[in-house]
Amino acid sequence: MSGQRTQEADPYFPANGDARYRVHRYELGLDYRPGPNRLAGTARLGAIVGRAPLTEFQLNLADFRISRIRVDGRAPHYTHRGGRLRVRPAKPLRAGAAFTVEVHWSGNPAPVRSPFGEVGWEELTDGALVASQPTGAPSWYPCNDRPADKAAYQIAVTTPSPYTVVTGGRLLTRTTKASTTTWLYEQSAPTSSYLVGLSIGRYQTVLLGDPGPGGVPQTAYLPAHLLTEFSRDFARQPAMMDLFQELFGPYPFGEYAVVVADEELDVPVEAQGLSQFGTNHVDGARSSERLVAHELAHQWFGNSVSIADWRHIWLNEGFAKYAEWLWSERSGGRTAHELAAVAYRMLGALPRDLRLADPGRKLMFDDRLYERGGLVLHALRAALGDPAFFRMLRDWAKVHRGGSVTTAAFTAHAARYADGPLDDLFRTWVHETALPPLPVPPTR
Repeated sequence: MSGQRTQEADPYFPANGDARYRVHRYELGLDYRPGPNRLAGTARLGAIVGRAPLTEFQLNLADFRISRIRVDGRAPHYTHRGGRLRVRPAKPLRAGAAFTVEVHWSGNPAPVRSPFGEVGWEELTDGALVASQPTGAPSWYPCNDRPADKAAYQIAVTTPSPYTVVTGGRLLTRTTKASTTTWLYEQSAPTSSYLVGLSIGRYQTVLLGDPGPGGVPQTAYLPAHLLTEFSRDFARQPAMMDLFQELFGPYPFGEYAVVVADEELDVPVEAQGLSQFGTNHVDGARSSERLVAHELAHQWFGNSVSIADWRHIWLNEGFAKYAEWLWSERSGGRTAHELAAVAYRMLGALPRDLRLADPGRKLMFDDRLYERGGLVLHALRAALGDPAFFRMLRDWAKVHRGGSVTTAAFTAHAARYADGPLDDLFRTWVHETALPPLPVPPTR
């Protein structure tokens, strides 16, 4: 069912998140000064206790100084070590009860360590950005840091007026007082903590295309010196939006923003309603267009339809990879089958020790997961035929919009669109490590 929540710790990151309660709304108030890289914040969390009473609970927050914590207005006992904020309320919280947590913190934000390097808040030469996947959200705000715990967000950021603040969601107000400006955003769609993006920089604002009545507003924020190259590199994003809405169903959020930070980034990063690129992804030759498609596709697959825990990450990355191939096919480039054949040859030359259904923490961002995940979708398309395949994708995005899913949920969903059993397809492609034969081209 859409909205399923796992009740156990994430098997890959057991120190992150607390399955005994869920947060339904965060209200964050941040004051950030880029020069000294100084952040002061307040957070108000509206949460609900799970099936058992809570005598204590955990939030994740990096090494900041905490000046105040309240639970339902009362001071709790708490400890804060190793990125874990353990809170014991003055009186136990009964099962199913709503409660509020208020936290005030300050310090110099920095990335947190992960098995994949440092993630989270990154101070730039002039500004900052947040790229939290998978465990970087606590680098800047207190959260229940597990992908299945999705909440609405209101975020107010005050920073010196020359800077633009971008986060996912709708900009409600922008208020300037003296030399600072406060940007207030609302993201009403359920959002995983790692998908709360933030960018602060000196940006020029560009509108992409004309959404028209009922269309999706698309806005870009970028350094002025990249405007000419950007205008070519991202010119086809509105056409991607149209295609993906045709193939996957309505865009799941109210708006879409892209940011080009004035710095190189290893890879672009998706967030809810927002994608962030580096200067190295803008060259005026559309060299990174497949990545523009990839990040946009994540808004359906990964952001709106989220994973229940990190074992299922192929449901994010394999779907976005296949969206790259679909965009190429429908925009005059190589067909999905031609690109699938390229991916297949690549996988054939690499070790076969990755199991999509549970790749393990070490391999969860391995290139093979992306390519093999794309091939699963290609195999399904071959098995179902185009009409049933795309109906299956649209229904997947619709039924689970705003929810959390697993590999088992997807296999059960896809089976409903097939004339025959899909057990062998999923067993060989998703649950085993050997490489099955390349799927035959779908009949058109």
